[in-house]
Amino acid sequence: MLYVQAFVQQNKHISEEGLKRLGASCDWSRNIFTLDPRIVKIVYETFLQMHKDGILYRGERISNWCVKHQTTLSDLETKYEERQDPLYYMKYGPFTLATVRPETKFGDTAVAVNPEDKRYKQYIGNEIEVEMLTRPVKLKVIADSAVDIEFGTGVVKVTPAHDAADFEMWQRHKDEIAGPKQVIDKFGRLNELTGPYSGLKIKEAREKIVADLKAKGLLVKIDSEYKHNVQLCYKCGTVIEPLIVPQWYVSTTKSLPDKPSLRDMATKAVTDETIKIIPDKFEKVFMNWMENLRDWPISRQIWWGIPIPVKYCMDCNEVIIDIEDKIIKCTKCTSEKLEKDPDTFDTWFSSGQWPYATLMANGEKDYETYFPTSVMETGWDILFFWVARMIMLSYYRTGKEPFKTVFLHGLVRDKDRQKMSKSKGNVIDPLGVIDTYGTDALRFALIFSTAAGNDIPLAEDKIKGMKHFANKLWNISRFILMNSGDIPAPQEKPATITEAVKQILNDLEITIKTVTDSLDKLQLHEAAQSIYHFTWHTFADVYIESSKIQLQDDAQKENTQKILVYSLAQILKTLHPFMPYITEVIWDKIPKDENKLLMIEKWPQ
Repeated sequence: MLYVQAFVQQNKHISEEGLKRLGASCDWSRNIFTLDPRIVKIVYETFLQMHKDGILYRGERISNWCVKHQTTLSDLETKYEERQDPLYYMKYGPFTLATVRPETKFGDTAVAVNPEDKRYKQYIGNEIEVEMLTRPVKLKVIADSAVDIEFGTGVVKVTPAHDAADFEMWQRHKDEIAGPKQVIDKFGRLNELTGPYSGLKIKEAREKIVADLKAKGLLVKIDSEYKHNVQLCYKCGTVIEPLIVPQWYVSTTKSLPDKPSLRDMATKAVTDETIKIIPDKFEKVFMNWMENLRDWPISRQIWWGIPIPVKYCMDCNEVIIDIEDKIIKCTKCTSEKLEKDPDTFDTWFSSGQWPYATLMANGEKDYETYFPTSVMETGWDILFFWVARMIMLSYYRTGKEPFKTVFLHGLVRDKDRQKMSKSKGNVIDPLGVIDTYGTDALRFALIFSTAAGNDIPLAEDKIKGMKHFANKLWNISRFILMNSGDIPAPQEKPATITEAVKQILNDLEITIKTVTDSLDKLQLHEAAQSIYHFTWHTFADVYIESSKIQLQDDAQKENTQKILVYSLAQILKTLHPFMPYITEVIWDKIPKDENKLLMIEKWPQ
């Protein structure tokens, strides 16, 4: 871990320089890293407070285990994909039942039917003998309303160690059936309880088991066209293996000693519009997810992250939270045989505290001055990963909302709206684009035609088009500066001595108002389109062309020069948030009474 830490510190400037090239206007003096001791201290304080408040616990429940990454994942870190897999109908004592996972049969602890299913009422409460390929076993038949009468034959095998629904079923019938029996290990291989199949990976074990079932006359039929949703790791696409792994959980629905639950505080903030989500459609998505929220597993079986500050006594099993890592004896039995928890926090547990943790880390003044912040801008795909956690944790630690508005942008996709990936060869490197077309063209292309929450189909032609616009702006500016002499940018609107002047100044005023209103409403694409069309199609195509005649008329020349420079100055101010580099360069060339950077000029009125 020390090597990786050193690598990060030596190379983080690469991503920072990329952000700077993209024109990110950040206060880099406040740059802070997730593993900064100040951040770790704040995260640990939250963990300890949750323990004191009774919403933190360590439990053994079914987890979403990725056999490739060797860690558990929260529900949010998995995705579902519809697949067509064989559905195997097997003989189970007097029954025939269907399953897509015959390899888990060795971990079965019961057979279940729906209590309303008249076909099987006489079996409920009795034991049946089932041939398991390794040996015959006796399993009890239980009645549970979760069994779908329409699925397969209406009889299901119960495997609490390898299925979340079966685990919950076992919890409801603990007094009737045995507990979970794990037959698949963390590497996706069958274990010693499976006899001759031990050591085989799931796929090869399944094939061999099906062949053996068929050979023994225990395979009734196969439905090869069965469609179902398969849970996958969101990173690598590996099929999730449900396993019982000890984890630290945060109860999101349990009321706190002096306030509502984490979930209720977050939903109230959105319901009463303390926090506004843009676009509106995601408010409904947010509320639906929060209504179905389960406890949050915050431990991960990875070594890169903030370590969980817990020690376990090997003599009396006492669990000790030690946020300062100073305890060397058990607080209960005084044993010195303490073992550190090897896990780290889910990255979203620390990232979820970012709005207040970063400010607290820089001092109380920063926190008091800047918290809560105004707008949180992020992708719609991490509304639950990050935004929901930030809201819950902020109310928990500070009693305040972390921000007033959540602005969700879309995902950048290729021209055919396909997700970008290296395997498809459709990835557009932003820094490569900048080298070819410039930062301003890329920024404007990303904003120009995409509403909040909508994914962004990005083709090179679109970026090239915005490069043309940047060239147009440069040519407009060159013409004006060549024909205006040393006239400084007027602070006030010049005189309207002709109808043409009156029209262009009126159009400019309307455009600035439209852009301002759109920005206030976070309708960034509409703001970009308004200033684009005015600059190119109204100012350049119409007024500049007519000004070429006016500049030849001594009676109109001086006022026309003032109109041109004034209009250019207003255009540059309005375009600056979208195209900061070219507008700043042009602004520097305009004669001014006071030579200030464009980025600190007042917004045009």
